[in-house]
Amino acid sequence: METTPYTEIHTPETLIGAVRFFADEDKCFEYVCAIKWPGGEVCCPECGTISVGKIKSRRLFQCREKQCRKQFSAKVGTIFEDSPLPLSKWLVAVWCIVNARNGVSSCELARSLGITQKSAWHMLHRIRLAMQTPTYRKIRGEVETDESFVGGRLKFMHKHKQAKVKAEFGPKGMNKTVVQGMFERGGELRTQVVPNSQARFIHPGILKNVEPGSLLYSDIATHYHGLEKYFRREVVNHLYHYAIGINHVNTLEGFWSLIKRTIRGTYVAVSPKHLDRYLDEMTRRFNLRDMPDGDRFRFVMTDILGRRLKYAELVDAQ
Repeated sequence: METTPYTEIHTPETLIGAVRFFADEDKCFEYVCAIKWPGGEVCCPECGTISVGKIKSRRLFQCREKQCRKQFSAKVGTIFEDSPLPLSKWLVAVWCIVNARNGVSSCELARSLGITQKSAWHMLHRIRLAMQTPTYRKIRGEVETDESFVGGRLKFMHKHKQAKVKAEFGPKGMNKTVVQGMFERGGELRTQVVPNSQARFIHPGILKNVEPGSLLYSDIATHYHGLEKYFRREVVNHLYHYAIGINHVNTLEGFWSLIKRTIRGTYVAVSPKHLDRYLDEMTRRFNLRDMPDGDRFRFVMTDILGRRLKYAELVDAQ
């Protein structure tokens, strides 16, 4: 089979262009094929041979090896695997979540695509999995580090929920989830969910993501004590000021504000057990914020391979 190299495939640059372009299921099929097999040689996922035939009427491939003869689609080995939804809906969904600055809720996506909320919810979590920021290199130079607490306020909860939270977390109901962030000025942002803000949970994330010897900007929180052995440190006391020249963590403070406004305005509520994927989504969008919509879409589509999230895994996590 001859497949157009991915670098030569046309990608729309606007939402209306994406809807029109991906309305053709054959174009969607060729688009995903070109991402999976950029050289044009389709290989069997079962035996690895390149002796593969194309079933044009069903947009499927079949291995020609007598011992195999497996039929497979372009979805195999991607976040789309085993989904009954057509690629025309999948690719528009990827476009929407990648380029919607404040996110897209499952209810909104379900109405837009004409599918159930349950399917849209699973679809969005699959796409968020593809939006995980790769961490192959350590960030370096001038790095801001900070934490924030994400969760609902006790006074806004229903009475039965308040009683449950107070019983589990005490009378003050401190049930919020701690998220940690590290931002390389002029570079990328890294975020993760941590059990709490103790040093034994904060230090490993910084040591894993930040190059030793970097200049670390932080507030005066005691859980940063001990990092002086690995980094140069500048500290800002928020009781008196939020910035002393370039000594600040305002970029991360702005990002925390963006996360909380997105959750409150778009998602309304987010389960702590799924918060890490919502962080992946918003972090990746933040890191690609200077790209045009078409480039951002292409960039995320390169990460759909080798990642799969089954619905049973999501349900078990709740």
